[in-house]
Amino acid sequence: MVLLFPKISAVMIIPLTQISADTLDAIIEDFILREGTDYGLEDIIKKDKIAQVKQQLNSGSAVLVYSELHESVNILPRDQFNDSMEETI
Repeated sequence: MVLLFPKISAVMIIPLTQISADTLDAIIEDFILREGTDYGLEDIIKKDKIAQVKQQLNSGSAVLVYSELHESVNILPRDQFNDSMEETI
């Protein structure tokens, strides 16, 4: 009998110190421009949205995550990342 296990892909937090400021800005800009990103009832200018996301990343309430499976980088609330990691264990 052969047991087949699905490929377990790596998901990891990217330390902010490991990427350039320009790259981080581009990732954040892509993140805030995605359809479905909601900042509440009031419109906020792009510069302020970028500053808010940077503050969340710097404080640790959000994390920059690389998914090997999707070969992509995303920004997630730390709680959501922690919950998803617990589900895979």
